[in-house]
Order: sequence, then C-alpha cells, then structure tokens
Amino acid sequence: MIEKTRKAAGPRAYEAVLASIEAELRTGRLNIGDRLPGERMLSEQHGISRASVRDAIRVLEVMGLVRTATGSGPTSGAVLISNPAAGLSSTLRLHVASRHLPVVDIVEARILMETWAASKAATELPIDEPALARAKELLSLMDDPDLDRESFHDLDSQFHVLLSTMGGNAVVSAMMESLRLSIMDYVRNSVTTDEQWRPVEKTLRAQHHDILDAVTARDGELAGRLLREHIEWFFTETGS
Repeated sequence: MIEKTRKAAGPRAYEAVLASIEAELRTGRLNIGDRLPGERMLSEQHGISRASVRDAIRVLEVMGLVRTATGSGPTSGAVLISNPAAGLSSTLRLHVASRHLPVVDIVEARILMETWAASKAATELPIDEPALARAKELLSLMDDPDLDRESFHDLDSQFHVLLSTMGGNAVVSAMMESLRLSIMDYVRNSVTTDEQWRPVEKTLRAQHHDILDAVTARDGELAGRLLREHIEWFFTETGS
C-alpha cells in the first residue's frame, strides 16, 4: 500500500480521479446532479493523498464539471454539473492571451459557426418562437439610446449566442458561448470613448435588426451573409 501511494503521489496523481469520474459518467454510474464521494473516500479508493484529490476537484471545477459548496446537505461538497462553455472559455482566454490563438482566427471560427447556425435555423428547422421573442427583446433593450457600452456589449453577446442556439447543435452553442467569453475583454476595450462608440453603436443596431429580419423571413442565405458582414465590419472598424 505504501509503494502504491508513493507511486501515485506524483505531480499528476489527480488524473486517477479524473479518469475514474469520466469512466463512471460514461457507464451511467454517475450522473449530472450526483454528489462525488468525500475526499477521504476518493483518497483511499485511488491510493493518493487528499491534496491530490483536492487538485482533481479544482480541475473539474475549472472545467465546468463540478460545483463545490461547503456545509451539509444534498448540495454540499462537489456536485456534478455540465457547463462546457465555462471550461472551454477559460482555456481559450489563456491561449488568446498567450497569442498562440490569434483573435482574428477566433473571429473567423465564430463567423463559420454563427453563419451555419443562422442558415440552418432559418431554412431547415421550425422557428423557435420563444428564442425569436427573446432575440427581439434583446434588440429592443439595445435600442435604448441611454444604454451604456458595457450593457450593450453584454446584450449584444447574448443576442449572438441566442442565434447560435437556434441552429439546434449543442456543441456549436457551447463553442459560441466559450468564444464569446474568450474575447469579451478585447471587444470591451476596442472602443474606449463615447465619441468613438456612438457611430459604431448606431451601425450595430441596424445590422442586428437586419439579421433578425432575415432569420424571421426564413432567408438563411441572407442571414448568413449579413452575419459575416456584421462581424467582419466590427472587427475592421474597431481594429480589434
């Protein structure tokens, strides 16, 4: 047992916990909403230290797979969740910051996914009436002339992610959310004064309405083209 513990107590000992949880999720022995065993049980089960177990839980939390809470009861400890966008965005943010993933490539990937999703939503799938109503509501909020830049950017990103979800692909939706989060700081810092922002805001509002009108009219080709032009215009205009 001592040899086993020493062998597993290396810098990546926590991977035994990650592999075990993955296997149990695949077989259905663990499901979203289940609470993981406590530190001591996981430590004994895998022959690793409790510190390594804590490392594994922290990794899972960053990956968007567990939520931790102190106290007692069914929601305490480490509870399995599924928030793939959180983990993907954390990774993408670091790689964008390191300049290994250029922002221009992130934007191109975003264009590919958004135009595909809008085209499919408009031409192949029944219109999602609740999503359409929410999109109209977001545009109405963005039309407020007294809206500050920060609030506009937040509503803008919600609008784009919502359009991507209308394509009906869960992976695309998660990726779009993660891309949004990974470049949010770049978008916020692209226009820093009200004088710069006013003409940009006016154009964005008009573009948003045209895009939604195309989706509502079931014109997928037009919706995709308008989305591409909209995204490319913003990043060219602001130098992002």
